[in-house]
Amino acid sequence: MRQYGKFFGILAIALAVVVSVADLAEARRAGSFGGFGSRGTRTYSAPPVTRTAPAPASPIERSMTPQSQATRPATAPNPTGRTGGLFGGLAGGLMGGLLMGGLFGMLLGHGMGGGFGFLGLLLQGALIFFAIRFAMRMFGNRETAYSGAGSSARSNVASGPGFHIPRMGGVDFGGSPASAAPRAPSASADEIGISQADLDRFDGLLKEMQTAYMAEDYSALRRITTPEAMSYLAEELSENATKGVKNEVRDVRLLQGDVAEAWREGNVDYATVAMRYESIDVLRDRATGKVVSGDPDNLSESTEIWTFVRRPGTDWQISAIQATGEAE
Repeated sequence: MRQYGKFFGILAIALAVVVSVADLAEARRAGSFGGFGSRGTRTYSAPPVTRTAPAPASPIERSMTPQSQATRPATAPNPTGRTGGLFGGLAGGLMGGLLMGGLFGMLLGHGMGGGFGFLGLLLQGALIFFAIRFAMRMFGNRETAYSGAGSSARSNVASGPGFHIPRMGGVDFGGSPASAAPRAPSASADEIGISQADLDRFDGLLKEMQTAYMAEDYSALRRITTPEAMSYLAEELSENATKGVKNEVRDVRLLQGDVAEAWREGNVDYATVAMRYESIDVLRDRATGKVVSGDPDNLSESTEIWTFVRRPGTDWQISAIQATGEAE
């Protein structure tokens, strides 16, 4: 039976590795809605949610802005001193105890529970782990839903009705024609006074960037983006070329937009805007023109958070782009 004990010991370690890899893969999928660029001193702070983007923006993962103590997001204290993850918390204690007890037993020559008895132990441990993990996720999602609803309510009360940008796309799909009238953002969100001309420019930059990106027009991209944002866009275009594909984005039309926040740092103005727009967005094979992904015949919607920057004597430029998670 000792050979079975060793076999199941290896199986236990493999199970732990598989579960941890699954966690990493899940984190990567969640992190695929990443962002790039710079929002000045607010680069690593989440912009306020808006009616256009009620879900939080994904964090900026690629930025040349140093993450100093002043710009690093505050983390909630952990009074227990225990960390999360695979072996963190209650589930970690159970699974860690079961696996470590079995491993020590094997090393001492007693096997890991003894023959097939360990298989039952392993299955029980796995069931306990996944049951606790499921319960923690269920309660976590419920708490998030409640907090999200509370945040939306607080946002509607504290920030007023917000504002939509009818001339950025021309149509507000959110309600009646009365709601399509331009409304200024709350004073706390807009510290510099964003005008309708600024909003129109943001709409224009959205279309110009998509057109230049599709045409792989580096000169146009350099004109409308900051050097940092341009470097990331050029990197993506280079990767597409290496893979033998090309991104086609056309028929871009903004449906709704909100200014999340606008502020000034020294003599530099920043404006972060939530934009929901529709477009034809497909990936084609460079050699054959065959569609690799996307729908070439039907419009798809995207909601993103764009940050624009304006320096003295210059026009607005694209400084950062962040995706958003789906609203609950």
